[in-house]
Amino acid sequence: MAGNSDPLSPRAKLAVTAGKAVAAASRAAGRGSGSVIGGRVALKLDPDLLARLAQNLDVVLVSATNGKTTTTRLIAEALRAAGPVVSNALGANMPAGITSALAGGSDAKFGVIEVDEKYLAGVARDTDPKCIALLNLSRDQLDRAAETRMLAENWREGLAGTKAVIVANCDDPLVVWAASSSPNVIWVAAGQMWKDDAWSCPSCGGVMQRPGDDWFCGECGFRRPTPTWALSGDHVLDPHGSAWPIHLQLPGRANKANAASSAAVAAVFGVPPQVALERMYQVQAVAGRYDVVQFHNRDLRLLLAKNPAGWLETFSLIDPPPAPVILSVNARGADGTDTSWLWDVDYTRLTGHPIFVIGDRKLDLAVRLEVANQHFQVCDDLDQAVQLCPPGRIEVIANYTAFQDLRRRVGN
Repeated sequence: MAGNSDPLSPRAKLAVTAGKAVAAASRAAGRGSGSVIGGRVALKLDPDLLARLAQNLDVVLVSATNGKTTTTRLIAEALRAAGPVVSNALGANMPAGITSALAGGSDAKFGVIEVDEKYLAGVARDTDPKCIALLNLSRDQLDRAAETRMLAENWREGLAGTKAVIVANCDDPLVVWAASSSPNVIWVAAGQMWKDDAWSCPSCGGVMQRPGDDWFCGECGFRRPTPTWALSGDHVLDPHGSAWPIHLQLPGRANKANAASSAAVAAVFGVPPQVALERMYQVQAVAGRYDVVQFHNRDLRLLLAKNPAGWLETFSLIDPPPAPVILSVNARGADGTDTSWLWDVDYTRLTGHPIFVIGDRKLDLAVRLEVANQHFQVCDDLDQAVQLCPPGRIEVIANYTAFQDLRRRVGN
């Protein structure tokens, strides 16, 4: 590793080599990137490998329910202004995938790491991060994810007294509760469109008051901290009150919020907002998300939405009616098998759009759309849906494994 006065031990080197070999074999067999299986093998051979790989890096951890893959990409682009970066850009965000990513970055100065919410405390312990970005917490994968208040509690306990600078969204009460145990927090007003997981106070259980953009608990006084960075329309306001324009190729308000948090993280490492934001313009798509592809002579824009908060943000950025919309929902292992979250999504926002429904759980989605008084057609597959779509660019919104299926079908 760059400037490494303490090279990896023979055991660690063996673990890295074995992990890479297994990953290469997995790729050759057509089983995906191989990063997870490679990381698992490497960690079996050297359980301390993640800590060893991180010891000479300035590490940033990014965790949230929504937006962590995109924000990780934006931060990585911004920090490249200050030196080489290694990152788990494809979103393998549990310890095995993270280990695999870091093993590939021998000359890096910065490690920009997306971390699954449930693993944040452990990965923070292993990697000794300089900075941790906390964006939001909302319901996700209902069959197995801890209730959001419990996740916030895990973060709060796991990060208590950390040396890392925490960059946290002050508009999400659960994030504020989680970050408040840390001595060094930079608050960013990044907004919160989905509020249904934050009506009760995480501190005392009282009812949250939400006048305008503010929030506070009328019972215990827990309240929104004053931000030093803020998203304001198409600009990021820095701690000196300067407004820096956000120019992104990624659509929607949520990505402007991700850029605001990313600029605050970059500043921790001495990269000025103007430089950071200019570099973020390079990001066109993130692991296929937001890509516009040609399929059956039509333009399809691929959008990932995994949970109610994500669907709400996605509806806000699609082309206006009568743009056709294809919705695809699965309920496989990686999605969570419980689809009751569909009832938390406000599908009346699609009124006026011709809607076509595909995916393993298309009938669950059809029932939900029926109740929301939407006009839709259930289709056998993507090909049939595209052929039935009226003219115009087609917005395709899918949850996790459905999105992977779509990418394979369109050759993306």
